[in-house]
Amino acid sequence: MKDTINKNQFINWFRSNEQYKNNFSYEGLSALFDYLEEIEESTGEELEFDPVALCCEYSEYESLNDLIADYIDSGISWGDDVGIEYFENRTTVIPIEETNGIIIQQF
Repeated sequence: MKDTINKNQFINWFRSNEQYKNNFSYEGLSALFDYLEEIEESTGEELEFDPVALCCEYSEYESLNDLIADYIDSGISWGDDVGIEYFENRTTVIPIEETNGIIIQQF
């Protein structure tokens, strides 16, 4: 038995939850919801709404520079020509429309 939630319910759950309300921006939640719906449509399988798992699996960054800085600070070693392609070749990258933000699946 599964409940179906729409985009507004998805966003409202995160925005109203004290523990998880700061994990994603409003625009980031919208982009993440759209991405998850695309997965459902392409696979034909419903996804379980597990907000805790989503917060562990995905992270939002305000810009590519913030993402790179976070991974450099974590000790990952790489060459000088790191760009979005570096991440696209290693994980899921979800652009956030009308912003410089991106969401990545942690790797």
